[in-house]
Parts: sequence; structure tokens; C-alpha cells
Amino acid sequence: MPLITPMTGEVTLPVQASAAAAFDLVSDVTRIGEFSPETFEARWSRGSTGPAVGAFFKGHVKRNGVGPTYWTGCRVTACSPPTAAEPGVFEFAVGTDDTTINNWGYRIESTGEGSCAVTEYFRLEAGLLTKAYWLVLGRLRTRTNQRGMRTTLEAMKEVLEK
Repeated sequence: MPLITPMTGEVTLPVQASAAAAFDLVSDVTRIGEFSPETFEARWSRGSTGPAVGAFFKGHVKRNGVGPTYWTGCRVTACSPPTAAEPGVFEFAVGTDDTTINNWGYRIESTGEGSCAVTEYFRLEAGLLTKAYWLVLGRLRTRTNQRGMRTTLEAMKEVLEK
């Protein structure tokens, strides 16, 4: 087993709902508090009112579900609804205007009429501080992120399949 695990991770769940419906849900950041174990609310900011590349929002996070609690700035970096030929992608960078710390996203692929696969993923930027953090806490944080992504996707799946 390598000393440093990759600074990425993802979880995929099958969903009995259209890819378009899944994309609409994952790209509505104002609903994340219904699903995430760490981000309990989010709101569009800086004049942004909905999902589009370059749109800004703030997420209110309770780290590991217990604290500390803080607001974090986010900027949408990819926003393309699914088509018959291409999966949908909704991705955002977390950090400041000058520094991206982490990237989170969703990929939605149609798997047949009325069903899709929804993948949530994260990718940390490869800066020196991030590498040091990942060396010390990477395995633990990967497990935490994997559990959180599964919890988020299962809650979204429940809403989408109603």
C-alpha cells in the first residue's frame, strides 16, 4: 500500500430517475443541507442566482459533522446538463478567489430509460500544504469523505426515486 493515498475519491450510486432530474438536484446548491452530513446550508452569492460556470456560492460547513463550523466560498467550474451523448457535470472549486483548496463535483450518466448513475467526487489541489495534510490525515479524511459522499448520494437518491 502506498504511503500517500491519492488526493481524490468518488462514490457512485445507481438511481431510478432521469439524468436530467438528478442534474437539476445536484446543481441546486441551496438544497445541499437536506443531504450532506457536513454542509448544512448553502446560498448563491456575489449576485449569482443559479448554476452556471463562474457562479459563486457559500457553503456553511460543520467539519466532520461536529465542528468547527464555518462558511466557505465556492465557484462553479463546470456546469453541463447531461445529453444523450455526454454525462452531465456539476463541479465547483472551494477556497478563495486566489487559491483553490479542493474541488467537488457530480457526474450524472444516463444508464437507460428513466435511470442514471450519479457520482460524487472530490479532488484536492496538489500544493505543498495540501500534500503535507494528506500525508498525515489522508487515509482518515478519505474514509470520512467516502462516508459523507455515500450519505449525500443515498439521501438524494431517496428524493429522486419518490
